[in-house]
Amino acid sequence: MAIPAGLPPSTMATPLTGGSFFSGRRQGYVLAIISAMLLGFTGIIIRILTAHYYLPTSVLAFWRAALVAAVLLPILLVTKPQWVKLRRDQVKFYLSYGLLLAVFNGLWTESVALNGASISTILVYCSVGFTVFLGWVFYHEYMGWRELLVIIISLIGCFLVSDGMNITATDFNFIGLFIGLASGVGYSFYTLAGRIATDRRYPVWNTILYVFGFSAVYQWIFNQLLLWFPVQGLQHMVGNVFFLSSGAEGIQWSGWWLLLILAAGPTLLGFGLFNLSLKTLPLAVASLILTLELVFTAVIAYFLLGEVLSASQLLGSALVLFGVLMLHRKDNAQLGGEIVADNNATISS
Repeated sequence: MAIPAGLPPSTMATPLTGGSFFSGRRQGYVLAIISAMLLGFTGIIIRILTAHYYLPTSVLAFWRAALVAAVLLPILLVTKPQWVKLRRDQVKFYLSYGLLLAVFNGLWTESVALNGASISTILVYCSVGFTVFLGWVFYHEYMGWRELLVIIISLIGCFLVSDGMNITATDFNFIGLFIGLASGVGYSFYTLAGRIATDRRYPVWNTILYVFGFSAVYQWIFNQLLLWFPVQGLQHMVGNVFFLSSGAEGIQWSGWWLLLILAAGPTLLGFGLFNLSLKTLPLAVASLILTLELVFTAVIAYFLLGEVLSASQLLGSALVLFGVLMLHRKDNAQLGGEIVADNNATISS
């Protein structure tokens, strides 16, 4: 996900001209919320592909990244061909950025397979506090008592929504726990790399195209190396990249459709809209809004998979929403102050 340039919020936001409601930070909030809703499908689809179709996680991660690039490339060639161009100064950065995505995508997919969608999601969203910390360290973003309180409330809510109360069970998978935590750290650094891309003024869709393309190449290399040189304990992660077409039942088209939906919907649109929202929202604000993915995942799972939320999960959902609303109220107050100041300056001039 591309992250906004290191500018103060007032200079990053699109000016609210002509009394337009869907502009500036309001637009950023709407795009971030839609992104969270789309991303809410990610863990569910991955869980179906790994549990029902027995798709190896490395193969799934490869196709997820490859299909994003394959879907986006013709769209850009028709609509914005200039965004397909890869400049020499971008190659080294995109190669590194793609490697970060490959690591994060691989860890996240494996975490879903080992832990299930709920626990893996809470472990990824443990990165919220770390991401805010990185924003403070590298970009001097303000972090006062309200931001700290919102982070605490959001993390408690995420813990409850993801059924974290069972984390101390005797049969808990500690390997899965480690991989899940590692995916959260990987997500934070991947987010920070996105901010660097925005600092350099790289177009969002150009970044997504090449970062996901290079990520697919890394995933393919990883998968093939483990097939050629087997490593004990990792073989369950790899397999034939055309696995869904080589089963005893022949081509399982429903599985391929799910892969395509995962790439074009939650991944491409979800990441793309989140990138666009970050053009008018600070890193900490957008990251916390994205925790709504947990709530959307629970709701979608209820309707599609028949999963019922417990009382603690409902409480967690309320806490996550409360944390986001706290941040939204504060940000709206700041935005209103900026508008008043701008109006006063205009009148006085």
